Amino acid sequence: MIKLRERHARILATIGPATASLEMVEKLIESGVDAFRLNFSHGDHSVHEKSIDMIRQVSKKLNRHIAIIQDLQGPKIRLGVMEKAVKLEVGDIFRLDDDKTEGTKERAYLPHKEILDVLKKDDKIYINDGIVRLKVIKTGKGFVEAEVTSSGTVSSRKGVNLPGVDLPMSALTSKDIKDLEFGLSKNVDWVALSFVQNVGDIIEVKARIQGKAGVIAKIEMPNAVDRIDDIIKETDAIMVARGDLGVECPLEEVPSIQKRLISKCRIAGKPVIVATQMLESMINNASPTRAEVSDVANATFEGADALMLSAESAAGSYPLEAVTTMDAVIRRAERSNAWVPLMDARRPEVKKDSIGDSIANAAYKVAENLKVCALVTLTESGSTALRMSRQRPVQPIIVLTPYAKTARRLALTWGVTCYCDDVPEDVGHLVEHSTRNVMNSGIGRKGQNIVITAGIPFGTPGSTNTLRVATL
Repeated sequence: MIKLRERHARILATIGPATASLEMVEKLIESGVDAFRLNFSHGDHSVHEKSIDMIRQVSKKLNRHIAIIQDLQGPKIRLGVMEKAVKLEVGDIFRLDDDKTEGTKERAYLPHKEILDVLKKDDKIYINDGIVRLKVIKTGKGFVEAEVTSSGTVSSRKGVNLPGVDLPMSALTSKDIKDLEFGLSKNVDWVALSFVQNVGDIIEVKARIQGKAGVIAKIEMPNAVDRIDDIIKETDAIMVARGDLGVECPLEEVPSIQKRLISKCRIAGKPVIVATQMLESMINNASPTRAEVSDVANATFEGADALMLSAESAAGSYPLEAVTTMDAVIRRAERSNAWVPLMDARRPEVKKDSIGDSIANAAYKVAENLKVCALVTLTESGSTALRMSRQRPVQPIIVLTPYAKTARRLALTWGVTCYCDDVPEDVGHLVEHSTRNVMNSGIGRKGQNIVITAGIPFGTPGSTNTLRVATL
């Protein structure tokens, strides 16, 4: 049977050159990885196909449902080619235009004419991860002129950020569409959409996916933060992508944005991932900084569903150490005296007229009163499991589902461990299946109670309407 993690928050690791082998994938899963991210900004389809096949092979060997997330590159804006690297000083005037010739100290090519057409006076332009900052002072046909407000070096192909500007482009590029077709052909479980600006971006990608994978909206632009309620309603999960978010927004705003998004996702019952630089120093060092440990612990205290490793696991020198460190910090945070009160204090109100939410809330209360060893949910679509996870119970949530796809998708969900099992014929079989799986998992012993939630009639997605207490 599947061995339960000794923690509720999940670990998402990026696979890359440092971890792209059967041996490393197996070690990472055994060390605590619940899901893998494939970064489609790097590598071709043959590289990602090999990674997907390895993850599936090892998952089957270890009898563990591991999610695969395809992270699409999105419309990354970059400068054209420069003659040479140039240093821009505060007060300099720098021009971005549609002239394809090599850039100089006075100007550079921006290969996105549609952006030049929408920029207006006082808009901000950030280059090279926000090191060089400019403010638009003049616009014209095919160009903008901007004054440098923060000095730094500009060179070929450096990234450009336009905080607060609604970009006149889809979040799906032609490259993304080809990558998405490939990912769906390989049955990825989640698709992460980069540079989401509004709910229309989510609708567009969902129309292409047709329910074959869950959609993660990466929040890395201030206009997405402003429209977060509509985005959360439409998407299946959220990623707090603190890298670009920290460039597009004032750095001091990022922690409060993170807290707000985690809270909103819990209220909505949608998984939320905290990403970027969680253990950044472990790319080159075997131990993290104290600040990084606090960052991981704080995301755990805030109730994030999953925490992500990027370069730490993809290209770092200590990928296993990064995973074991994150696992240890999460487990210690969840043993803290502060953890349970924090989870309780942030428990969302029960949605009015929602039978499913009322059942999940009642199951949580019964579990607390009876000190049960586990909560068991029967689900086909995953909605019952999400409702139970939303309550943030101390006890593990055992999910029974007939579909491996549902089990893998739920691997990102707080507190959930999935077992594939047949749909029970009646309530008696439901109790039998539930008690058997809990006993086999090693978390329950004879005489202990469990709480079971399900939808009756069985096989009706999203119809949670039943609560049952059973004794092992």
